[in-house]
Amino acid sequence: MGSFDADLREVWIVCHGHGQLAARFLSRFVPLERDDRLFIAPEALSRFYLTNTPNGVHRPDSPIGATWMTREDREAEIEDQIAYLDLVHDEIFRQVERDRVRLWVLGFSQGVATVIRWLARGKASADRVVLWAGMIPPELDAAAARALWTRAPVTIVVGSTDEFATPKVVAAQEAKLRELGVAFSSIGFEGGHELSDAALLELTARNA
Repeated sequence: MGSFDADLREVWIVCHGHGQLAARFLSRFVPLERDDRLFIAPEALSRFYLTNTPNGVHRPDSPIGATWMTREDREAEIEDQIAYLDLVHDEIFRQVERDRVRLWVLGFSQGVATVIRWLARGKASADRVVLWAGMIPPELDAAAARALWTRAPVTIVVGSTDEFATPKVVAAQEAKLRELGVAFSSIGFEGGHELSDAALLELTARNA
């Protein structure tokens, strides 16, 4: 969403959650659309049918989603997603002068662990990191955390009625970040496990 030919000030790489597809996820960023912003939504490499059928036969209109990884062959899948996102990053900045733009990296739900792993182990150096209603990967250690957030302010965003990112889960995640020495700010909004127009606008206003 946006144009590579525009006079860009910001590039956003946004990673969707489990069971979503990139195009629909990207549409949630329309409230932030601006001539000087470019939004890129990579789609996870593994797609699947979202509904089960008794005989295993799906209709032509059966909904489809994508997932970043499963527990099967876990380490290889993590390496694949990091390599994939590095390629996306390289293709973007083959066309955009990196020093002229601010790079935002946002992960939603399952996309949170995805972007953390990528930023800790891949090529990208983000200027802003947004962790929206997701979990820190269990293998993240202090060294990776330092490498990840040397430049980038971190913002955690969560809805008040999120059935997955409950207050108990969020408190544990925040405690883990503090333990790793990561400074962060938080934004809350009235809503569930979803992106919020109001929270997106507050996010950009805080980080102008």
